[in-house]
Amino acid sequence: MKVDLSSISSSAIYHWMVGLITPRPIAWVSTRSADGVDNLAPFSFFNGVGANPPCLMFCPANGPDGGPKDTLANVRSTGVFAVNLVTEQVVEAMNISAGNFRPEEDEFEFASVQKVECDEIPVARVEAAVAAFSCELLQAIQLGTGPGGANLVVGKIVGLHVADSVLRGDRLNPEALSTVGRLGGASYCRTTDRFELPRP
Repeated sequence: MKVDLSSISSSAIYHWMVGLITPRPIAWVSTRSADGVDNLAPFSFFNGVGANPPCLMFCPANGPDGGPKDTLANVRSTGVFAVNLVTEQVVEAMNISAGNFRPEEDEFEFASVQKVECDEIPVARVEAAVAAFSCELLQAIQLGTGPGGANLVVGKIVGLHVADSVLRGDRLNPEALSTVGRLGGASYCRTTDRFELPRP
């Protein structure tokens, strides 16, 4: 089957992409508005994009009105954000925070998520997250316009918090890191089924 992208809607293209680009890590992004309101929202177009300098990216789509969602508006106005990792322990709260909230509403409160301040930037992070990246904005690039229009946010990692529970000495213990991946639709996957291959 050949899918003619020029003949289908952007919504249909989205469903093909999220169904095929799997599993996707989830960036649970926390920001603070210029008025001091905390925001928390998940994005599954997310990944690391290099270690020198250490950077990551996530892609918030425009809202139904064609304007930026709260996360993007906050990042643009303050220049900072945190990315919290999503594990099985917090996946239900993450799902609640994905709802449609007004700018003056705090998703931490709606999802009953305890917050703690990042050390490096004036943003709250998810206290129960096993890891959180504190980031300074490098670029926010508008890729599309109108409802669902894509945006690319690239941040420089300026701080990293990792819970002792996922460490073995001073190194990460992969067996303890039960991150959750996003599939298509309402489907998710666990990363507890692992295997290794020899390096070529």
